[in-house]
Formats: sequence, C-alpha cells, structure tokens
Amino acid sequence: MTRARITKLLVANRGEIARRIFRTAREMGIATVAVFTEADRHALFVGEADEALALDRLSDRGPSAYLDAPALVEAARRAGADAVHPGYGFLAEDAGFAWRCAEAGLVFVGPSPEAIATMGSKLEAKAVAAAAGVPVLTAEEVEGYPPGKLEAAAEVLGWPVLVKASAGGGGRGMRVVRAGDDLVAAVESARREATAAFGDGTVFLEPWLGAPRHVEVQIFGDATGRVVHLFERDCSLQRRHQKVIEEAPAPKLPQPLREQLHAAGVAVAEAVRYVGAGTAEFLVSGDRFWFLEMNTRLQVEHPVTEEILGLDLVRMQLAAAEGRPLPVEARHCTPSGHAVEARLYAEDPAAGYLPQSGRLRRFEIDPAPGLRVEAGVASGSVVGSHYDPMLAKIVAHAPTRSEAIRRLAAALEGMRIHGLRTNRDQLVAALRHPDFLAGGVDTGLLDRHHDALCAPRGGAEAVRLHAAAAALAGMAARRATATVLPGAPAGWRNNPSQPQRVSFAGPGGRPVEVAYRTDRTGAVVEVEVDGEALPGLRVGRLGPDAVDLEVNGRRRSITVAWAAAGGIVDVDSRLGHTELVELDPFPLPEESAETGSLLAPLAGVVVRVAAPAGAAVEAGDLLVAIESMKVEYRVTAPEAGLVADVRVAEGQRVEAGAVLVVLETAPAA
Repeated sequence: MTRARITKLLVANRGEIARRIFRTAREMGIATVAVFTEADRHALFVGEADEALALDRLSDRGPSAYLDAPALVEAARRAGADAVHPGYGFLAEDAGFAWRCAEAGLVFVGPSPEAIATMGSKLEAKAVAAAAGVPVLTAEEVEGYPPGKLEAAAEVLGWPVLVKASAGGGGRGMRVVRAGDDLVAAVESARREATAAFGDGTVFLEPWLGAPRHVEVQIFGDATGRVVHLFERDCSLQRRHQKVIEEAPAPKLPQPLREQLHAAGVAVAEAVRYVGAGTAEFLVSGDRFWFLEMNTRLQVEHPVTEEILGLDLVRMQLAAAEGRPLPVEARHCTPSGHAVEARLYAEDPAAGYLPQSGRLRRFEIDPAPGLRVEAGVASGSVVGSHYDPMLAKIVAHAPTRSEAIRRLAAALEGMRIHGLRTNRDQLVAALRHPDFLAGGVDTGLLDRHHDALCAPRGGAEAVRLHAAAAALAGMAARRATATVLPGAPAGWRNNPSQPQRVSFAGPGGRPVEVAYRTDRTGAVVEVEVDGEALPGLRVGRLGPDAVDLEVNGRRRSITVAWAAAGGIVDVDSRLGHTELVELDPFPLPEESAETGSLLAPLAGVVVRVAAPAGAAVEAGDLLVAIESMKVEYRVTAPEAGLVADVRVAEGQRVEAGAVLVVLETAPAA
C-alpha cells in the first residue's frame, strides 16, 4: 500500500552517513533536516542539510543526545519533517524509537518496530534463524549468572568463548576469553561498553571460532511481502571485531555455498516480514556456515554493493518507506566487476588501535576513475573523543578484484592526512599482503600479521629523507622572505663553509639532526642527517613546500607543509608521511610527572576506578577504565605495588596525558 510521499526528511545521525543520505534526498527533491550536538556544531554534515536543529536545546544528554529518542522526535516535529532516517548505529536498531516515530505521525525509514525488536536482539535473531532452518552457533545468556555458573557455561560451550553484547554492532561489547582468563571481568567490561554504546547491557556467551570468514548477505524487502537478496559482501578483515576492509562479491566462495547463504539470508528476512534494507551476517568455515545476527539497517559497507549493482540503496529505502514496491532493477540484477572499501580511522594500530583526537590540519585525496570517497571530515575538522573514530570510507570499483585493490591501495597511499595518526598505512599494507591478494581472507589476518602490517611504510629511510627535505624547505622559505644584499644571489652567506643545523623531534619523539651546507651561489652541496651524509646528493626543485632529492641516483618528490604554529612540519612522499617538530635550540625545562604516575592514554570519561588509594595491586590488575569513542580502555598496573593516590573519579572527563593514579612499586625482595 503506497503511503504519502516524503517531503521533508530528518536524519537522526551524524557524520558521513548523514551526508550520504542528504545527497540522495536532494536528488529526489526531498528537503533535509540535520540535528547536531555542541560537539558537532562545526561538522560538515550540519551545513549540508537544508536546515539544522541543535539537540542541546532539546536534550540534557550532551554529546549522547543522538541517542535521545524523545528529543529527536521533538526535533522532527519542530522542523515540520514527515519522515526520519536513522542512518546506521545509534537508534537505527531501536524498536522504541521506531514506535515513537509512528506515534508522532512520522514515517520511520526502516523496517517495522516488531522486526527491529526481534532481530535487534542477537539471541532472538538466532532463535528465528534456527526456526527457519538456518544453522546457528549455540548461545548462552548470562544475565544474573553467579561467577561459578558463568565458568560452567563456558566449559559446556568449550573454550575459548566470545562474550558478546545482544544489542548493537560494530564490535562493541565483545571480548574473547580463553581458558584461565578472568571471565567475570570480561563479562562486566563487555556489559559496561554495551550499555554505553547501545543503552542495553545484555550479554551472552557463544563458541569462539578462531579465524573464520565473515560473509554477509544484503537483503531488501518491500510492503508487498517480496524479499530479495542483493548478493553478498566479504567483511573478514577486522580489528577488535570491527570491519576495516569489505568487498563484493566475496572472493573464492564456492557457488553452491554462495547460493545457500543467499537463500538463508532471504529465509531469515521473510520470517519477520522484513521491509527495507537489512543484512544477514554469517560465519563461514570451509563449506559450513552459521548465522550470526541481522542488522536491521543500512550498513557502513553498503557502497560496495551499490558499486557492483548500480543501485542506490538509500533511494530504495526511501521508496520502501513510501510503500512502493521494489524496482525492477533490484529484482533482476547481476553483479558487474568488483568493489573494495577501506575504513579510514583516527587511530594508532601500533598502539593497540588507540583512538586519536584533535584537529586535522590537512585531509585530501586525489580524485581518480572508479574511486568513491564518503567522508565525515575535511581539512581543518576537529575529531573529538565522543564518537566513533572513523574518518572516511574509500571505495574502489573496477572490472576485476586485483584492479580494484590496486586502485584503492594507490588512492590511500597518495592521501595527505596531517594532524592525527590513522590506520592508512596499515590499510595499504593489508591490501598488498599476499594472503589478501590471493583471496585468503579471514578474521584473524590482521592479528597474525600485526607487526608487519603496522611497520612504518618508509621506515628509517623515510625519516632521513623527510627531515632533510624539511630542513631545505625551511631554508627556501627563509630565502623567500629575506632581504638580500645588493648584487648578492638569493641565499648568499658570508661564510658558506660552515653548515647550518636544524633539529627535529621525529616519530616517537626521537631527535633527528640535519646539517646542510651551501656554496657561494646558494646551491646546496651537502646534507647530513644524524651525522651521516646523503650519498650522491643532487637537489632538484627546491621551494618552501616541495623538494626533489636525488640520493644515489634515485630521485624522489617530497612535499612539505608547515603548521601555523608549534614548529610542526608534515612531510609526504611515496615513502609515506612523517610528522616532525622543529626543536627550539634553547628550550625551557619542562615539568615532569610525579614518579609512579600512570597517565591517561587518550581523552575520555572515567567509567571505573577499580583500585582505591591504599590498595595493594599485582602486575596487570585493572586500575582505571576509560571510555572513549564508545570503546572501553583499561589502564593496568605495570608491576606490583601500592596505590598511593587516585587523581580521578568515575564520571570525570580526562584529557590524554592526565595523571590517573600514582603507584608506589613494591620494594625488591
């Protein structure tokens, strides 16, 4: 049954998915409304809607106001919207929000509240799948279990086990526990994280499969009762149970198994009379598969499906919400080529994927054929600690898988990202790893090859050349602004035999010293880095923002960008990116933290203080837990000792580097 056409759409979400929905809505002639918190006041998506409402005027939940269903419904009412699109995450899988929208006379762009309620619980979804004849992994709900029964349940399932949140997704509220580990602590930690991310702390146990494939089927249903599959995606490349590289179609999947997965996805959706876009997720091992869960929403990785099928899933969602049947192109589609997506995160993979926050001084990617970029940030954007650290999704589409991978790796490699550490280099390394190129993808690949994939792309050579280029670019900048003696060449010096010296703090704070010497014409004749000359040096282009260096017959083009303050210089080449800080030759002494101080590794909110002042602790004991970007991070005792002082309280917001606890180590025996 066709409903009234949508005329004004409020997007109850933020970042790149809000921008993505606005784009399709504009193409369809639908007016758009954004909502924002104070933390997002200057975000890109806010200015791209036809109008935007401040949630802080309607909610007292601060940065978490995107989860405030009554405030969002009131925002839609005030804006005169007739429909709400929840994007993905947040309230997209909250049946209560869908009910509130219906009660307010708003069209909810998604499935029915009943379907959301059933499939939004992973435990109920497993029961539906099993009743439909689809294989599932055994699950054991642990709500209210005493510690002894928890361990007994794990013994029955078989170690290792996965502690898993029943609500939500995105890898939140998940912990792998092996025999002998602290299962109780893992359950408590997963419950806290799930509560913070989804407002529901229900967790359960299921068997942990070490390195299966993660394959999901895109399904779509309409109001006539028709459900189709839109083929599958492989999402096996993951870190912390969260996807980082997705592709479609899934490589090296036998056709009979592929068809079984498609049929299973449709069967699960039909069992709940599903309408709209959804995803049935499966674990695959050999020729067997098990249903994991169903996401009753648009997925982050939906662009790879759109690219191989030529469909617009957001347009289809809006049409389904208006009661229109599936378009013929969705009922009879055939994949064309291959698409691969990489999720770019503000995080440091080498430091346990620690999220990064701060200002992006530069964020640029060169356009190229077959390349699609969906970003929530731009140069100058501030990345806070309140939300998910994903900066952008970069998608490459090509006739073959190998060409799509090559395009994506080259596009990532050429990006200019200044101001924050990201997983860019790890993504490039993973895309070029022999196992991935061969289609040997499983959920354990990033962990197995973690050290190799986190190694700096250019290593020590990049730091040496980039430091040399920064020093020479600085010289060129000074020449451009200097007053030259009449008749003297630019860069002329009275005593050219003496080298000029510039010191930088390089990666990890390691000092790097550059010495260079020019002749009487101002030409560079020698460069040393940490006392070692660059052999066979020839300097080509030399300017404040670009230097061409030839060393031992190999020439490289290097770009240099100086920050407005702080002596920070960002250097890029095909060897990667290096952030340097020019050191003051006469620095003032800095205050050091009190001996035994344990510092916050990142900005966030203290959610637990586990050891009070005066407590005796052993190495590895939890001291403080910090929630940042919806993920919990544990600060543990590096060695046995006594907690001398606790400087924070639960609920307190802390910045990176703040003193959390002062620990007195135990005297040697």
